[in-house]
Amino acid sequence: MPVVTITLLEGYDAATRARLGTALTNAVAGVLDAAPEAITVLMPELDPASYMRGGATRRPGPPRPDPAEMVGTFLRTMEARDLDAARAMLAPGFTMTFPGGQRMATLEELVAWSKPRYRFVTKTYERFDSLQDGATSICYCFGTLSGEWLDGTPFEGIRFIDRFEIEGGRFTRQDVWNDMAEAKAQSA
Repeated sequence: MPVVTITLLEGYDAATRARLGTALTNAVAGVLDAAPEAITVLMPELDPASYMRGGATRRPGPPRPDPAEMVGTFLRTMEARDLDAARAMLAPGFTMTFPGGQRMATLEELVAWSKPRYRFVTKTYERFDSLQDGATSICYCFGTLSGEWLDGTPFEGIRFIDRFEIEGGRFTRQDVWNDMAEAKAQSA
């Protein structure tokens, strides 16, 4: 039964501590053959006034945004076509790659690329999987697409996976995979 102890400065809210506990449990389970329920995570807290580094007291650093919440918000914002709000979530140099290897750098390019493909698309989310790689948060979003082809024919149940990279609280990259081409070919 692994026991992980991490000492935090006081000040993190319960949701942040819960995210940290889950992340530590998952990290241990990914390396050791231990069931999550057998992994104990202890998080004692220090009063910030009783801690010094470099001769100065320190305050707790802010938590990173939850990648799954960020991705959900971004995708709902895009679905509503609130491009200004979505653009505010992008880092300089943001890139996206869509099926067929279509690379784009702006949301306007994406909207133009989508126009000759379908009238609209909505997403139903099955789950979000997040992980950390150094300073980069990575989040996969799985689900199905529904919407309407250009001729007005509805479609639904088309699988998709989106992969996002986040640095400094902003999206740096999006990669998209889906079965739209196969579904379109079957409907023809």
